[in-house]
Amino acid sequence: MTLTLQSSTSFINLKETISVKTPNEFLGMVSIVQTKPSCRLVVKSSMQEDQLSHESIMEGRKSEKREKLHGLTTTHSNSSTRVPVFVMLPLDTMTKGGKLNKPRAMSVSLMALKSSGAEGVMVDAWWGLVEKDGPLKYNWEGYAQLVKMCQEHGLKLQVVMSFHQCGGNVGDSCSIPLPPWVLEEISKNPDLVYTDRSGRRNPEYITLGCDQLPVLRGRTPIQVYTDYMRSFRERFSDYLGNVIVEIQVGLGPCGELRYPSYPESSGTWRLPRIGEFQCYDMYMIASLAAAAKAAGKDGWGQGGPHDSGQYNQFPEDTGFFQRDGAWNGEYGQFFLEWYSGKLLEHGDRILAAGESIYQGTGAKLSGKVAGIHWHYNTRSHAAELTAGYYNTRHRDGYLPIARMLAKHHVVLNFTCMEMRDCEQPQSANGSPEGLVRQVKNATRIAEVELAGENALERYDEEAYSQVLATSRSDSGNALSAFTFLRMNKRLFEPQNWRNLVQFVKNMLEGGRNVELPERDSSMIDLYIHVGFIKKSHSKETKEVTLV
Repeated sequence: MTLTLQSSTSFINLKETISVKTPNEFLGMVSIVQTKPSCRLVVKSSMQEDQLSHESIMEGRKSEKREKLHGLTTTHSNSSTRVPVFVMLPLDTMTKGGKLNKPRAMSVSLMALKSSGAEGVMVDAWWGLVEKDGPLKYNWEGYAQLVKMCQEHGLKLQVVMSFHQCGGNVGDSCSIPLPPWVLEEISKNPDLVYTDRSGRRNPEYITLGCDQLPVLRGRTPIQVYTDYMRSFRERFSDYLGNVIVEIQVGLGPCGELRYPSYPESSGTWRLPRIGEFQCYDMYMIASLAAAAKAAGKDGWGQGGPHDSGQYNQFPEDTGFFQRDGAWNGEYGQFFLEWYSGKLLEHGDRILAAGESIYQGTGAKLSGKVAGIHWHYNTRSHAAELTAGYYNTRHRDGYLPIARMLAKHHVVLNFTCMEMRDCEQPQSANGSPEGLVRQVKNATRIAEVELAGENALERYDEEAYSQVLATSRSDSGNALSAFTFLRMNKRLFEPQNWRNLVQFVKNMLEGGRNVELPERDSSMIDLYIHVGFIKKSHSKETKEVTLV
C-alpha cells in the first residue's frame, strides 16, 4: 500500500550513504533522492514490496501559524478546537551512559513524525541516568542533543521528570533503576521504599512517608527532586517555552500520582485483580499511628485493613472490599481518607516545588493520574482504593486530585483514553469510558486542563476512534493535548502509519473524522512498508540503512 504525505518542502537533501539504527531496532533501508519540484519518501518491506498497493494518506499542512500547546480553554463548545498530538519516544532513548541512543536513526524518525503532522515528542528524563554518578552530579548531555535535534526538525518536546525506575510495569521494555547512590541508601534502610503487608519491598519509587526527612545523604526526597528540576531548568533555560513546552513532574510509580499497588514484575499481580495497600514501611506506619491517635482510635494505627485480601484476589473474595464491606464503615473511611490524603499531600509538595522552579519559563507543568478502570462498576472500586484514589460509589476521588493540580496550574494528564467498555473482560467489572467521563467532569469543575494518553500500545482504528470521541467536550472538559504511546518499529508499518497520520489530522480538526486525500503527486509521497524507507530518482539515490 502506498501512503502519500504532502509537504511544501523536501525532507532532506542527501548525497552519500550512511548507516543508522532506529531507536527500537527498526530493520530497514531509507533511500532518499532529491527531485524537482517534488520528492518522494517510500518505505517498503522486502516481503510486502510486491504486494502493497499505492494509496494516498495525507495532505501536507500549508504554512500556517501554530497554536500554542495547551491553548485550549475550559469552554466546552470546541467541536472545531485543535488538539495537538505528541508521540512518546522509546524508554531507552538514552543509553546507560547518558548518551542519545542511535542519534542518526532518531533524526530520521523525528523527520517522519514531523511529516505526519505531530506537534512533537515526549521523553523520560530518567533520574537513574542523569544523577547516576552521585548526589548533585547531573549529566544532561544526551538530552541536550535530543533537544537540539527536535529544534532542528521543528518539533516541540514534553519532558518527564522521571523519579521512578523503569522496569516491572506494563510496556516497560528496558531496566533503568534508581541512581546507584540512592539504591545504596535503600540497602542500608529498606524502609525507604514502599512495603506491603507481607513485608515485600518495591524499589520503583521512594516512599512518600519520608518526603520531608533527610534520608538521602542529608537531603529529603522532595529536596532531591527539587534540585533535579532546578538543574534541568538551568541547563535548558534557552529552550523552555519554545522547544520544551511541557514539564511533566513524576509523582510516583510510572510517573503517576499513585501507590505501586499492582506490580507486574515476577507475576506479583495480574489484571484485573485488586492489588494491595502499600503502607507498611516504618514511615507510613508512624504516620498512620499518629492519625489514629489524633482521631482517638489508637487501635486503628497499627496497619492497614486486615481483611483487604491479596494482590490477585477479587473484591468479593475479601471482607473489606465486598459489596457491604468495611470500606464503607467508620474504620474504612478513616483509613482511606488517611491513605489517599497522604498521596494528595505528596503531589502537592512536589508540584509546589515544580511551580516555583518553572513559573515564568513559558513551559507548562503537568501531572499524570493512572487510569485504573478495573472494578470501576463495583461499589468499592477496590483497585482504585489500593492505588490511593478514594473513589467509591458514594465518593468522587478525582475532584480532590483535580483541585490540587489546579492549585499549582498543572495540567491533569490521564491515561486509558483509547479503551472501550465492550473490550473489557466481564471478570474485570470495569468501565474505562465511565472513568474517563468522571475525570473529565472533575477537571471541568476544578477548571484545570486535561490532556490524555493511551494506556496500551495500540495502532488500530478502533482505538484512535475512541480517542477522537474522548477528545471532544461532549461529556465534560475536552482534551488540550494528546500523547501517543509510542514510537517504535510497529508504528512505521504501513497500516499503522496510515492510521496515525489520519488520527493526527482528525485531532487537528477538533476530533472530527476527516478523510485523507487520495494523492497529490506535486508534493511529497510517503510510502510506508515494513522494512525500509525509499525515495527514488532516475539519476541518483541516497540510502540510509537502518539496522
